[in-house]
Amino acid sequence: MSTIRLTKEFRFEAAHALEGYDGACSQIHGHSYRLLVTVEGEPLDSPGAPKDGMVMDFGVLKGIVNREIVDRLDHSFTIRRTADNGQLIEMLQRHYTNIHVVDWQPTSENMLHDMAARLIPAMPQGVQLVALKLYETATSSAELVL
Repeated sequence: MSTIRLTKEFRFEAAHALEGYDGACSQIHGHSYRLLVTVEGEPLDSPGAPKDGMVMDFGVLKGIVNREIVDRLDHSFTIRRTADNGQLIEMLQRHYTNIHVVDWQPTSENMLHDMAARLIPAMPQGVQLVALKLYETATSSAELVL
């Protein structure tokens, strides 16, 4: 059989700020993110089996992506740790529970690398993550092709 790719779409709401950026995105702001996750593999060749012809059950993919990405990031705030914002981070963490402090600028591009690092080891045997596409807005996206 040939290799087949599957793509599933996910949505979540999240905020971030680009620390030190020279534009409007240096301010705390949010997005209605849309994430497309593409995996590939060989379909099961087991005539008569309930999953014959499947690369992966979409429900299994949904569970993985929700656990590793969506449940973590939905209604969260992500901020990069810098030498200047330690007190701000401490204050945010005292008042809010879904604060993600990262060592990288929380751009769509960097978020894709973080997402891939979380998803790759979670994929079932024989299924590979091949691409992630993240929309920050309806007309702006970044794509990571692995």
